[in-house]
Amino acid sequence: MRIAIVDDEQDMRQSISQWLALSGFETETYSGAEDALKHIGADFPGVVVSDIKMPGMDGMAFLKRLMGMDSSLPVIMITGHGDVPMAVEAMRIGAYDFLEKPFNPDRMTELAKRAGQTRRLTLDNRALRRELADGTVLMRKLIGSSPVMERLREDILDLGQADGHVLITGETGTGKTLVAHALHAVGPRAGKPLVAVSCAAHDEATLGGMLFGPVGEGQDLPMVEQARGGSLLLEDVEALPQALQARLLTVINDMGNPAETRIVAICNAPEPDTGCEEALRPDLFYRLAAMRIDLPPLRARGEDILTLFNRFGEQFAEEYGTDSPQVTAQEAAQLLQAPWPGNVRQLINIAERAILQQRRGSGSIASLLMAEGEDATPQTVGEGKPLKEYVEAFERMLIDNTMRRHRGSIASVMEELCLPRRTLNEKMAKYGLSRSDYL
Repeated sequence: MRIAIVDDEQDMRQSISQWLALSGFETETYSGAEDALKHIGADFPGVVVSDIKMPGMDGMAFLKRLMGMDSSLPVIMITGHGDVPMAVEAMRIGAYDFLEKPFNPDRMTELAKRAGQTRRLTLDNRALRRELADGTVLMRKLIGSSPVMERLREDILDLGQADGHVLITGETGTGKTLVAHALHAVGPRAGKPLVAVSCAAHDEATLGGMLFGPVGEGQDLPMVEQARGGSLLLEDVEALPQALQARLLTVINDMGNPAETRIVAICNAPEPDTGCEEALRPDLFYRLAAMRIDLPPLRARGEDILTLFNRFGEQFAEEYGTDSPQVTAQEAAQLLQAPWPGNVRQLINIAERAILQQRRGSGSIASLLMAEGEDATPQTVGEGKPLKEYVEAFERMLIDNTMRRHRGSIASVMEELCLPRRTLNEKMAKYGLSRSDYL
Protein backbone atom coordinates (compact mmCIF):
# COMPACT_ATOMS: atom_id res chain seq x y z
CA MET A 1 0.00 0.00 0.00
CA ARG A 2 1.32 3.45 -0.96
CA ILE A 3 1.50 6.37 1.45
CA ALA A 4 1.85 9.92 0.12
CA ILE A 5 3.46 12.16 2.77
CA VAL A 6 2.96 15.91 2.30
CA ASP A 7 4.84 18.26 4.65
CA ASP A 8 6.93 21.37 4.06
CA GLU A 9 9.43 20.33 6.79
CA GLN A 10 12.02 18.01 5.29
CA ASP A 11 12.96 16.34 8.60
CA MET A 12 9.32 15.53 9.34
CA ARG A 13 8.76 14.13 5.84
CA GLN A 14 11.82 11.92 6.07
CA SER A 15 11.13 10.63 9.58
CA ILE A 16 7.52 9.68 8.74
CA SER A 17 8.65 8.10 5.48
CA GLN A 18 11.40 6.06 7.14
CA TRP A 19 9.12 4.81 9.89
CA LEU A 20 6.31 3.79 7.54
CA ALA A 21 8.79 2.18 5.14
CA LEU A 22 10.08 0.05 8.02
CA SER A 23 6.45 -0.96 8.63
CA GLY A 24 6.19 -2.28 5.08
CA PHE A 25 4.59 0.67 3.28
CA GLU A 26 5.69 2.13 -0.05
CA THR A 27 6.17 5.83 0.61
CA GLU A 28 6.45 8.93 -1.56
CA THR A 29 7.08 12.43 -0.21
CA TYR A 30 6.08 15.91 -1.35
CA SER A 31 7.15 19.29 0.02
CA GLY A 32 3.85 20.97 -0.83
CA ALA A 33 0.22 20.34 -1.72
CA GLU A 34 0.55 21.69 -5.26
CA ASP A 35 3.29 19.19 -6.07
CA ALA A 36 1.35 16.32 -4.49
CA LEU A 37 -1.78 17.07 -6.54
CA LYS A 38 0.21 16.42 -9.72
CA HIS A 39 0.63 12.80 -8.65
CA ILE A 40 -2.51 11.96 -6.67
CA GLY A 41 -5.61 11.14 -8.70
CA ALA A 42 -9.13 9.91 -8.01
CA ASP A 43 -8.06 6.25 -7.87
CA PHE A 44 -4.83 6.79 -5.94
CA PRO A 45 -4.03 3.31 -4.56
CA GLY A 46 -3.10 4.39 -1.08
CA VAL A 47 -3.37 6.87 1.78
CA VAL A 48 -2.39 10.53 2.11
CA VAL A 49 -0.67 11.92 5.23
CA SER A 50 -0.60 15.72 5.25
CA ASP A 51 0.40 18.50 7.59
CA ILE A 52 -2.26 21.17 8.16
CA LYS A 53 -0.06 24.26 8.26
CA MET A 54 1.98 24.63 5.08
CA PRO A 55 2.96 27.64 2.96
CA GLY A 56 1.01 28.17 -0.27
CA MET A 57 -1.92 25.76 -0.29
CA ASP A 58 -2.44 24.76 3.33
CA GLY A 59 -3.62 21.36 4.52
CA MET A 60 -7.30 22.35 4.74
CA ALA A 61 -7.41 23.61 1.16
CA PHE A 62 -5.47 20.51 0.09
CA LEU A 63 -8.00 18.28 1.87
CA LYS A 64 -10.92 20.01 0.15
CA ARG A 65 -9.28 19.47 -3.24
CA LEU A 66 -8.69 15.79 -2.48
CA MET A 67 -12.26 15.28 -1.21
CA GLY A 68 -13.64 16.98 -4.31
CA MET A 69 -11.61 14.60 -6.44
CA ASP A 70 -12.31 11.41 -4.43
CA SER A 71 -14.37 11.64 -1.25
CA SER A 72 -13.34 8.09 -0.25
CA LEU A 73 -9.59 8.79 -0.24
CA PRO A 74 -8.25 8.34 3.33
CA VAL A 75 -6.39 11.48 4.42
CA ILE A 76 -4.63 11.57 7.80
CA MET A 77 -3.98 15.12 8.96
CA ILE A 78 -1.04 16.13 11.18
CA THR A 79 -1.72 19.05 13.47
CA GLY A 80 0.22 21.15 15.93
CA HIS A 81 -0.77 21.49 19.58
CA GLY A 82 -3.04 24.48 19.07
CA ASP A 83 -4.75 23.30 15.92
CA VAL A 84 -7.08 20.62 17.31
CA PRO A 85 -10.27 22.62 16.48
CA MET A 86 -8.95 22.90 12.94
CA ALA A 87 -8.35 19.15 12.86
CA VAL A 88 -11.93 18.53 14.02
CA GLU A 89 -13.10 20.70 11.13
CA ALA A 90 -10.93 18.61 8.82
CA MET A 91 -12.74 15.49 10.05
CA ARG A 92 -16.05 17.17 9.22
CA ILE A 93 -14.81 17.88 5.68
CA GLY A 94 -13.82 14.26 5.22
CA ALA A 95 -10.41 13.54 6.75
CA TYR A 96 -9.92 9.94 7.86
CA ASP A 97 -8.30 10.94 11.18
CA PHE A 98 -5.72 13.30 12.63
CA LEU A 99 -2.55 13.07 14.71
CA GLU A 100 -1.40 15.76 17.10
CA LYS A 101 2.33 16.55 17.27
CA PRO A 102 4.35 15.07 18.80
CA PHE A 103 2.73 11.76 17.89
CA ASN A 104 3.58 8.15 18.67
CA PRO A 105 5.04 6.48 15.54
CA ASP A 106 3.19 3.27 16.41
CA ARG A 107 -0.04 5.24 16.38
CA MET A 108 0.86 6.49 12.90
CA THR A 109 1.48 2.92 11.70
CA GLU A 110 -1.80 1.68 13.18
CA LEU A 111 -3.76 4.49 11.53
CA ALA A 112 -2.02 3.94 8.20
CA LYS A 113 -2.80 0.21 8.27
CA ARG A 114 -6.49 0.77 9.04
CA ALA A 115 -6.74 3.49 6.41
CA GLY A 116 -4.97 1.24 3.90
CA GLN A 117 -7.43 -1.59 4.51
CA THR A 118 -10.32 0.82 4.03
CA ARG A 119 -8.78 2.11 0.80
CA ARG A 120 -8.16 -1.38 -0.55
CA LEU A 121 -11.80 -2.34 0.08
CA THR A 122 -13.02 0.85 -1.61
CA LEU A 123 -10.90 0.27 -4.71
CA ASP A 124 -11.92 -3.41 -4.88
CA ASN A 125 -15.58 -2.39 -4.76
CA ARG A 126 -15.02 0.19 -7.48
CA ALA A 127 -13.29 -2.36 -9.67
CA LEU A 128 -16.18 -4.77 -9.13
CA ARG A 129 -18.75 -2.12 -10.06
CA ARG A 130 -16.80 -1.25 -13.21
CA GLU A 131 -16.52 -4.92 -14.06
CA LEU A 132 -20.26 -5.40 -13.64
CA ALA A 133 -20.86 -2.45 -15.95
CA ASP A 134 -18.45 -3.66 -18.64
CA GLY A 135 -20.18 -5.99 -21.06
CA THR A 136 -16.89 -7.06 -22.65
CA VAL A 137 -15.44 -8.14 -19.30
CA LEU A 138 -18.62 -9.97 -18.32
CA MET A 139 -18.83 -11.83 -21.62
CA ARG A 140 -15.23 -12.99 -21.15
CA LYS A 141 -16.28 -14.48 -17.81
CA LEU A 142 -18.70 -16.77 -19.64
CA ILE A 143 -15.88 -19.22 -20.35
CA GLY A 144 -16.34 -22.14 -22.71
CA SER A 145 -16.32 -23.15 -26.35
CA SER A 146 -19.07 -25.78 -26.23
CA PRO A 147 -22.03 -25.27 -28.60
CA VAL A 148 -24.37 -24.48 -25.70
CA MET A 149 -22.06 -21.72 -24.44
CA GLU A 150 -21.58 -20.27 -27.92
CA ARG A 151 -25.38 -20.13 -28.21
CA LEU A 152 -25.72 -18.59 -24.74
CA ARG A 153 -23.33 -15.74 -25.62
CA GLU A 154 -25.24 -15.13 -28.86
CA ASP A 155 -28.54 -15.05 -26.95
CA ILE A 156 -27.16 -12.52 -24.47
CA LEU A 157 -25.92 -10.24 -27.26
CA ASP A 158 -29.23 -10.52 -29.12
CA LEU A 159 -31.58 -10.09 -26.15
CA GLY A 160 -29.38 -7.37 -24.68
CA GLN A 161 -30.46 -5.10 -27.54
CA ALA A 162 -34.18 -5.78 -27.03
CA ASP A 163 -36.68 -4.08 -24.72
CA GLY A 164 -38.73 -7.04 -23.49
CA HIS A 165 -38.57 -8.45 -20.00
CA VAL A 166 -36.39 -11.53 -19.58
CA LEU A 167 -36.72 -14.70 -17.52
CA ILE A 168 -33.46 -16.52 -16.73
CA THR A 169 -33.72 -20.13 -15.62
CA GLY A 170 -31.20 -22.84 -14.84
CA GLU A 171 -29.92 -25.11 -12.12
CA THR A 172 -28.22 -23.74 -9.05
CA GLY A 173 -24.62 -22.67 -9.63
CA THR A 174 -24.90 -22.19 -13.41
CA GLY A 175 -24.20 -18.45 -13.34
CA LYS A 176 -27.65 -16.90 -13.70
CA THR A 177 -26.71 -13.68 -11.87
CA LEU A 178 -23.63 -13.23 -14.06
CA VAL A 179 -25.78 -13.63 -17.18
CA ALA A 180 -28.28 -11.08 -15.85
CA HIS A 181 -25.52 -8.50 -15.35
CA ALA A 182 -24.10 -9.26 -18.80
CA LEU A 183 -27.53 -8.85 -20.36
CA HIS A 184 -27.79 -5.36 -18.88
CA ALA A 185 -24.21 -4.41 -19.71
CA VAL A 186 -24.21 -5.31 -23.43
CA GLY A 187 -27.38 -3.39 -24.31
CA PRO A 188 -28.52 0.23 -24.60
CA ARG A 189 -29.31 0.30 -20.87
CA ALA A 190 -25.62 -0.05 -19.96
CA GLY A 191 -24.71 2.93 -17.79
CA LYS A 192 -28.29 3.16 -16.52
CA PRO A 193 -29.27 1.77 -13.09
CA LEU A 194 -29.23 -1.97 -12.45
CA VAL A 195 -31.12 -2.52 -9.19
CA ALA A 196 -31.09 -6.04 -7.75
CA VAL A 197 -33.05 -7.69 -4.95
CA SER A 198 -33.52 -11.28 -3.79
CA CYS A 199 -37.22 -12.06 -3.39
CA ALA A 200 -36.33 -14.92 -1.03
CA ALA A 201 -34.25 -12.84 1.37
CA HIS A 202 -37.02 -10.69 2.89
CA ASP A 203 -40.44 -11.12 4.43
CA GLU A 204 -43.44 -9.92 2.44
CA ALA A 205 -43.85 -6.56 4.19
CA THR A 206 -40.16 -5.66 3.92
CA LEU A 207 -39.91 -6.77 0.30
CA GLY A 208 -43.07 -4.89 -0.64
CA GLY A 209 -41.69 -1.70 0.89
CA MET A 210 -38.34 -2.13 -0.84
CA LEU A 211 -39.93 -2.71 -4.24
CA PHE A 212 -42.97 -0.43 -4.25
CA GLY A 213 -42.82 1.73 -1.11
CA PRO A 214 -43.25 3.12 1.44
CA VAL A 215 -39.48 2.98 1.73
CA GLY A 216 -37.60 1.94 4.83
CA GLU A 217 -34.87 3.79 6.70
CA GLY A 218 -31.89 4.65 4.52
CA GLN A 219 -33.72 4.03 1.23
CA ASP A 220 -34.57 7.11 -0.81
CA LEU A 221 -36.90 5.59 -3.41
CA PRO A 222 -38.69 2.29 -4.03
CA MET A 223 -36.63 -0.03 -6.22
CA VAL A 224 -39.05 0.23 -9.13
CA GLU A 225 -38.29 3.97 -9.13
CA GLN A 226 -34.54 3.54 -8.60
CA ALA A 227 -34.41 1.26 -11.66
CA ARG A 228 -36.36 3.62 -13.91
CA GLY A 229 -34.76 3.70 -17.36
CA GLY A 230 -32.52 0.76 -16.49
CA SER A 231 -33.08 -2.80 -15.27
CA LEU A 232 -34.74 -4.26 -12.20
CA LEU A 233 -33.18 -7.63 -11.34
CA LEU A 234 -35.46 -9.94 -9.33
CA GLU A 235 -33.51 -12.92 -8.03
CA ASP A 236 -35.46 -15.95 -6.73
CA VAL A 237 -38.58 -14.53 -8.37
CA GLU A 238 -40.48 -17.75 -7.65
CA ALA A 239 -40.43 -16.71 -3.96
CA LEU A 240 -42.35 -13.48 -4.67
CA PRO A 241 -45.56 -13.62 -2.60
CA GLN A 242 -48.86 -13.66 -4.50
CA ALA A 243 -49.90 -10.21 -3.32
CA LEU A 244 -46.61 -8.71 -4.53
CA GLN A 245 -46.91 -10.61 -7.80
CA ALA A 246 -50.18 -8.73 -8.39
CA ARG A 247 -48.52 -5.38 -7.59
CA LEU A 248 -45.60 -6.18 -9.90
CA LEU A 249 -48.00 -7.06 -12.71
CA THR A 250 -49.73 -3.70 -12.25
CA VAL A 251 -46.36 -1.92 -12.50
CA ILE A 252 -45.52 -3.85 -15.68
CA ASN A 253 -48.89 -3.02 -17.25
CA ASP A 254 -48.41 0.66 -16.41
CA MET A 255 -44.98 0.73 -18.07
CA GLY A 256 -46.35 0.42 -21.58
CA ASN A 257 -44.58 -1.20 -24.50
CA PRO A 258 -41.65 -0.89 -24.97
CA ALA A 259 -41.11 -0.87 -21.21
CA GLU A 260 -39.26 2.09 -19.73
CA THR A 261 -37.70 -0.26 -17.19
CA ARG A 262 -36.66 -3.78 -18.11
CA ILE A 263 -37.31 -6.52 -15.59
CA VAL A 264 -34.84 -9.38 -15.53
CA ALA A 265 -36.17 -12.23 -13.39
CA ILE A 266 -34.06 -15.15 -12.17
CA CYS A 267 -35.91 -18.33 -11.27
CA ASN A 268 -34.58 -21.09 -9.03
CA ALA A 269 -37.32 -23.71 -8.92
CA PRO A 270 -37.89 -24.67 -5.25
CA GLU A 271 -38.46 -28.36 -6.10
CA PRO A 272 -37.21 -30.42 -9.05
CA ASP A 273 -40.78 -31.01 -10.30
CA THR A 274 -41.93 -27.44 -9.70
CA GLY A 275 -40.94 -24.91 -12.32
CA CYS A 276 -41.21 -21.15 -12.41
CA GLU A 277 -44.41 -21.41 -14.42
CA GLU A 278 -46.11 -23.17 -11.50
CA ALA A 279 -44.71 -20.76 -8.89
CA LEU A 280 -45.92 -17.56 -10.60
CA ARG A 281 -49.42 -16.51 -11.57
CA PRO A 282 -49.86 -17.17 -15.31
CA ASP A 283 -50.35 -13.56 -16.41
CA LEU A 284 -47.15 -12.48 -14.62
CA PHE A 285 -45.18 -15.49 -15.85
CA TYR A 286 -45.96 -14.80 -19.49
CA ARG A 287 -45.10 -11.12 -19.12
CA LEU A 288 -41.73 -11.93 -17.52
CA ALA A 289 -41.03 -14.76 -19.97
CA ALA A 290 -41.52 -12.58 -23.04
CA MET A 291 -37.88 -13.47 -23.63
CA ARG A 292 -36.14 -16.38 -21.97
CA ILE A 293 -32.62 -17.64 -21.37
CA ASP A 294 -32.13 -21.20 -20.11
CA LEU A 295 -28.62 -21.79 -18.77
CA PRO A 296 -27.07 -25.18 -19.54
CA PRO A 297 -25.97 -27.41 -16.66
CA LEU A 298 -22.24 -28.01 -16.39
CA ARG A 299 -22.60 -31.72 -17.25
CA ALA A 300 -23.93 -30.69 -20.70
CA ARG A 301 -20.89 -28.53 -21.50
CA GLY A 302 -18.38 -31.24 -22.38
CA GLU A 303 -14.75 -30.14 -22.45
CA ASP A 304 -15.70 -26.79 -20.93
CA ILE A 305 -15.48 -28.68 -17.63
CA LEU A 306 -11.73 -29.16 -18.08
CA THR A 307 -11.24 -25.59 -19.32
CA LEU A 308 -13.03 -24.19 -16.28
CA PHE A 309 -11.18 -26.49 -13.88
CA ASN A 310 -7.85 -25.34 -15.34
CA ARG A 311 -8.74 -21.65 -15.18
CA PHE A 312 -9.96 -21.77 -11.59
CA GLY A 313 -7.05 -24.02 -10.63
CA GLU A 314 -4.60 -21.44 -11.98
CA GLN A 315 -6.31 -18.64 -10.09
CA PHE A 316 -6.24 -20.51 -6.78
CA ALA A 317 -2.66 -21.68 -7.38
CA GLU A 318 -1.58 -18.05 -7.74
CA GLU A 319 -3.59 -17.05 -4.68
CA TYR A 320 -2.09 -19.80 -2.51
CA GLY A 321 1.41 -19.59 -3.98
CA THR A 322 1.67 -23.07 -5.41
CA ASP A 323 1.72 -24.81 -8.80
CA SER A 324 -1.36 -25.44 -10.91
CA PRO A 325 -2.72 -29.00 -10.68
CA GLN A 326 -1.58 -31.46 -13.35
CA VAL A 327 -4.69 -33.44 -14.28
CA THR A 328 -4.16 -37.04 -15.38
CA ALA A 329 -6.18 -38.76 -18.09
CA GLN A 330 -8.13 -40.71 -15.47
CA GLU A 331 -8.88 -37.55 -13.47
CA ALA A 332 -9.97 -35.77 -16.66
CA ALA A 333 -12.42 -38.60 -17.33
CA GLN A 334 -13.72 -38.36 -13.76
CA LEU A 335 -14.25 -34.60 -14.10
CA LEU A 336 -15.96 -34.99 -17.48
CA GLN A 337 -18.32 -37.73 -16.30
CA ALA A 338 -19.27 -36.41 -12.85
CA PRO A 339 -22.94 -35.30 -12.61
CA TRP A 340 -22.07 -31.88 -11.09
CA PRO A 341 -25.35 -31.14 -9.26
CA GLY A 342 -23.82 -27.89 -7.98
CA ASN A 343 -22.58 -26.96 -11.46
CA VAL A 344 -19.88 -24.27 -11.85
CA ARG A 345 -20.09 -23.25 -8.20
CA GLN A 346 -19.32 -26.83 -7.17
CA LEU A 347 -16.46 -27.05 -9.69
CA ILE A 348 -14.90 -23.88 -8.22
CA ASN A 349 -14.97 -25.47 -4.77
CA ILE A 350 -13.35 -28.66 -6.10
CA ALA A 351 -10.63 -26.64 -7.90
CA GLU A 352 -9.76 -24.69 -4.74
CA ARG A 353 -9.61 -27.82 -2.61
CA ALA A 354 -7.46 -29.55 -5.23
CA ILE A 355 -4.95 -26.71 -4.95
CA LEU A 356 -4.97 -26.91 -1.15
CA GLN A 357 -4.43 -30.67 -1.36
CA GLN A 358 -1.57 -30.24 -3.79
CA ARG A 359 0.08 -27.70 -1.52
CA ARG A 360 0.02 -30.31 1.25
CA GLY A 361 1.26 -33.00 -1.15
CA SER A 362 -1.66 -35.35 -0.57
CA GLY A 363 -5.11 -36.27 -1.88
CA SER A 364 -6.58 -36.58 -5.35
CA ILE A 365 -9.41 -35.21 -7.48
CA ALA A 366 -11.12 -38.60 -7.14
CA SER A 367 -11.15 -38.24 -3.34
CA LEU A 368 -12.65 -34.75 -3.64
CA LEU A 369 -15.41 -35.99 -5.92
CA MET A 370 -16.19 -38.85 -3.53
CA ALA A 371 -16.27 -36.36 -0.63
CA GLU A 372 -18.94 -34.51 -2.59
CA GLY A 373 -20.97 -37.71 -2.71
CA GLU A 374 -20.16 -38.45 -6.36
CA ASP A 375 -18.85 -41.71 -7.73
CA ALA A 376 -15.32 -41.02 -8.96
CA THR A 377 -15.27 -44.15 -11.12
CA PRO A 378 -15.55 -43.17 -14.80
CA GLN A 379 -19.08 -44.04 -15.87
CA THR A 380 -21.61 -43.13 -18.50
CA VAL A 381 -23.86 -40.22 -17.56
CA GLY A 382 -27.05 -39.71 -19.56
CA GLU A 383 -26.50 -40.82 -23.14
CA GLY A 384 -22.72 -40.81 -22.74
CA LYS A 385 -20.24 -39.64 -25.36
CA PRO A 386 -18.00 -41.39 -27.85
CA LEU A 387 -14.51 -42.20 -26.58
CA LYS A 388 -13.13 -39.88 -29.28
CA GLU A 389 -14.71 -36.86 -27.54
CA TYR A 390 -13.13 -37.70 -24.18
CA VAL A 391 -9.74 -38.21 -25.81
CA GLU A 392 -9.98 -34.89 -27.66
CA ALA A 393 -11.05 -33.07 -24.50
CA PHE A 394 -8.06 -34.42 -22.59
CA GLU A 395 -5.72 -33.67 -25.51
CA ARG A 396 -6.92 -30.08 -25.70
CA MET A 397 -6.51 -29.66 -21.93
CA LEU A 398 -2.99 -31.11 -22.06
CA ILE A 399 -1.87 -28.76 -24.85
CA ASP A 400 -3.55 -25.79 -23.16
CA ASN A 401 -1.85 -26.54 -19.82
CA THR A 402 1.55 -27.04 -21.43
CA MET A 403 1.28 -23.81 -23.46
CA ARG A 404 0.36 -21.90 -20.29
CA ARG A 405 3.21 -23.41 -18.31
CA HIS A 406 5.75 -22.51 -21.02
CA ARG A 407 4.11 -19.12 -21.74
CA GLY A 408 3.60 -19.82 -25.42
CA SER A 409 7.04 -21.26 -26.19
CA ILE A 410 6.32 -23.57 -29.11
CA ALA A 411 9.74 -25.21 -28.89
CA SER A 412 9.28 -26.08 -25.20
CA VAL A 413 5.80 -27.48 -25.81
CA MET A 414 7.03 -29.58 -28.76
CA GLU A 415 9.81 -31.00 -26.59
CA GLU A 416 7.61 -31.81 -23.59
CA LEU A 417 4.79 -33.39 -25.61
CA CYS A 418 7.11 -35.02 -28.18
CA LEU A 419 5.19 -33.48 -31.06
CA PRO A 420 6.55 -32.21 -34.39
CA ARG A 421 5.73 -28.59 -35.09
CA ARG A 422 3.28 -29.34 -37.88
CA THR A 423 1.29 -31.73 -35.71
CA LEU A 424 1.21 -29.25 -32.82
CA ASN A 425 0.03 -26.45 -35.14
CA GLU A 426 -2.70 -28.66 -36.57
CA LYS A 427 -3.96 -29.66 -33.14
CA MET A 428 -3.91 -26.06 -31.86
CA ALA A 429 -5.93 -24.97 -34.89
CA LYS A 430 -8.34 -27.86 -34.34
CA TYR A 431 -8.95 -26.90 -30.71
CA GLY A 432 -9.05 -23.13 -31.27
CA LEU A 433 -5.84 -22.47 -29.32
CA SER A 434 -3.70 -19.46 -30.28
CA ARG A 435 -0.09 -18.91 -29.21
CA SER A 436 -0.79 -15.21 -28.66
CA ASP A 437 -3.11 -16.10 -25.76
CA TYR A 438 -0.19 -17.50 -23.77
CA LEU A 439 2.52 -14.88 -24.34
